Amino acid sequence: MSTLSLTSTASAASPAAHAATDDTERDWAVRQQPASLRCSDGRLLAATWFDPPAGQAVAAVAVIGAATAVPASYYRHFAEWLARRGYAVLTFDYRGIAASRAALRPGEDVRLRDWARVDMAAAVHAADRRRRLEQHTQGRDLGLLWVGHSLGGNAVGLVPGFEDKVDAVLGVAAQVAYLGHWSGWARVQAWVFFHWMLPVLVRALGHAPGRILGPRAQDLPAGAALEWASWGRTPGFLFGDASLARERAYHRFDGPVHLWSITDDHLFGPAAAVDALAGEFRSAQVQRHAVAPRDLGVKRIEHFGPFRRDLGERLWPQLLAPLEAATPRLASALHKA
Repeated sequence: MSTLSLTSTASAASPAAHAATDDTERDWAVRQQPASLRCSDGRLLAATWFDPPAGQAVAAVAVIGAATAVPASYYRHFAEWLARRGYAVLTFDYRGIAASRAALRPGEDVRLRDWARVDMAAAVHAADRRRRLEQHTQGRDLGLLWVGHSLGGNAVGLVPGFEDKVDAVLGVAAQVAYLGHWSGWARVQAWVFFHWMLPVLVRALGHAPGRILGPRAQDLPAGAALEWASWGRTPGFLFGDASLARERAYHRFDGPVHLWSITDDHLFGPAAAVDALAGEFRSAQVQRHAVAPRDLGVKRIEHFGPFRRDLGERLWPQLLAPLEAATPRLASALHKA
């Protein structure tokens, strides 16, 4: 049965969190290795493995699922921090985005569901393969953590077989992005964005310019932009799309799911939208958390702030410590590392 609790980063940090903060202060050289992910349709995605420093065993494996049209490089500082913590971390670009731009051929299009069902699936498969290799080498169980930012968290349940491979899900500003979850002026902005801005820009330009999505985003392919607009107008977002009824596996995942909202993320991830996503993981061990700018001693965090390096040492241990404590395959491996 799912449990729903609301916590804040103002609470005391656990010993694991303090240890993680100490780790970030060490001058350890994280090992980076470019990689290619082969998708089920044969396309290759650009990816990077971030491995623990030399001499440090891999304690767990993690995948970072990016927000809509956001390059994987945006998450590199967080990936390096995770690697110093003992994770082998996989980042990747969706087809048509950044280093995977060539995976979307001229004249082709891609939808959000394709990024989940095909591209995220390739990343989960590669991470599971790495996890099994490390388990064979080390002779002990290792956990697999999925970290999803926005789309990377709300679409993970469309990944075929994710419920059998992933041990825990960390969602940061991951939400059911139906405009009805916004309120006040933000709802007006969401209505304009989904009903007018995205469709008009796609008709005029053939894509949605990255500059309207956020400071880190790249141009969004037409199919992805129009599906986002359609879901945003539909009660339930992707959960209201009847064509995905057989593919949604959120209710089958029974591991820990920790979902974080940012109190000043009024534009992309209001708390009500994150709450709605929590309700879809009906068999999981769900915990809801919130972080406010005052908790970190800053003026704003917003949608893209949680992965900024300057906030990392204060925030990232708080994100990970509760989830590791709730996930035996993560906690036991990290204690042995």
